[in-house]
Parts: sequence; C-alpha cells; structure tokens
Amino acid sequence: MRQIKAQKLTVEAFAPYGSFCNITDPQGFHMGDFYRDQVVMHVSGEHNMAFSPMIMHKTDHMLVQKVEYHNSTCEGIVSMDDDIVIHVAPASPDPVPQLTEAFLVPKGTMVRLNLGTWHCGGYALHQPQAHVLVVLPERIYKNDCTVVEYDEKDWMEIVL
Repeated sequence: MRQIKAQKLTVEAFAPYGSFCNITDPQGFHMGDFYRDQVVMHVSGEHNMAFSPMIMHKTDHMLVQKVEYHNSTCEGIVSMDDDIVIHVAPASPDPVPQLTEAFLVPKGTMVRLNLGTWHCGGYALHQPQAHVLVVLPERIYKNDCTVVEYDEKDWMEIVL
C-alpha cells in the first residue's frame, strides 16, 4: 500500500486545491471584530459566498444600540466555541426596535437570518470571546448593508 505523508496546512501548499482561514484566530484585513471575506467560494451565478470570522465579546450589559439588514441575501451565523446571544427584528422598511427579540444560540448551531431581518452582531455568553463564522455573499457589507444607529430612547438591554 502506498503511503502519503500528511503535511502542514500552508497557503502555498494548499493553493492548488483551495483556501482556508482559522476561525478562532483570524488574521488579515478586518473591520473591527469582523474579518471580512476570508474564504470566498463560488457557488453559481454571479456571486461568490464568503466566510468571514467575527469575534463577539461577553459584556456586562448586552446593549442594542444599532441594527443592520441586507436586502438581497440571507445571512448565516455559527459560533464555534461559545453559546451566543443575538438580537433580531422583522424585516420592514424602517427600523422596528419595539419588535426586537433576543435568542440564545448554542455553540455549533448555525442560524440563517431571512432577507431584510434587522440584526447586528451579538454577545458571547460564557467566555470572554466567541469566535463566530459569518456566511454572506462576497463584499455584501459594502454593496447591500444598511446600518441604523438607534436614538438613545430606543436603546435596549438584553437580559437572560
């Protein structure tokens, strides 16, 4: 039987076969805690899917101060190493903070947000940080991402 030696995963060695990134220790260009488009995958049609690490932090107060939505795509979110708390509100032409709900998402559980769902980041529940994988079309955060900062009167705190 022929034997092959397993080798270290490096960009150079793996380039003929694909690409990769470390979700729990992201490197490279980032926008705050969002490491955009680290692995891009062509699926069909005109758009590529992008896999982007994001770090969610545990905080003393889980405050919702802003939201975002995407008109043309759903969004996938999966926490790799801690349970997380996310907040969502139904799709609507204008923000609807009064309809916001929060959910506990167990680590390893993938969540798909529908088109237009208001959301923004989330919070680690037990560890100081949760390493999260976000799945969106490549560059959607530049091409289709509406962000709204709430007036202070509309801020809310998520409680367990």
